[in-house]
Amino acid sequence: MVVLNSPKTRPNIQAPSEPAATVDTSSPRWASRIGRAAGVVLLSLAILAVSVLILVPKVIGAQTYSVLTNSMAPKYSPGTFIVVQPVPFDELKLGDVITYQIKSGQPGVITHRITGMGFLQTGEKTLTLKGDNNDVVDPEPVREMQVRGKLLYAVPYAGFVGNALGNSDRSLWLVIGAVGLIGYGGVTVFRGVRSSRNSAKATATEEAAGQNP
Repeated sequence: MVVLNSPKTRPNIQAPSEPAATVDTSSPRWASRIGRAAGVVLLSLAILAVSVLILVPKVIGAQTYSVLTNSMAPKYSPGTFIVVQPVPFDELKLGDVITYQIKSGQPGVITHRITGMGFLQTGEKTLTLKGDNNDVVDPEPVREMQVRGKLLYAVPYAGFVGNALGNSDRSLWLVIGAVGLIGYGGVTVFRGVRSSRNSAKATATEEAAGQNP
């Protein structure tokens, strides 16, 4: 009996496959998120600035000033932006910070704190004022006709911008600056959203391509 040997079969050996290349999409995503967050912050700051520096004073009929001296430091240092609202003279009380004209009808004003009250010989009520950082009270009592209003709120450092722009076109330039910030913030947010969508589409395309070799 002749026995024929079966042909030897070679084992199926495959070369190790190279790992698929991966694309790191985390950096674009983080950059997009940071840009979008920056845009939101700028947009919020612009809206806040417009509201605090322009809209609120206009709506309530208040007047705005910039602190120029150290007489009310450290709370109201030079460069502080103050908003002064007209109030009835009889409602003013000790401790209130008010703005008054040095001479009635003239533009020069002072913002100090009420430290005392008195009356003239005619019975007219007057106020004694003093700067928080001053050693002595203001030289002359203040009459009702001199008072411009009571301090409503103050914004540190914002007055420097007003001083640089001057009194004539201050509101106009504040509006222009605020609109510019709002526009820049809006564009930044839009770009961030668009970049995020593009990144998501690119990731989906790469995943689909990997599933269909």
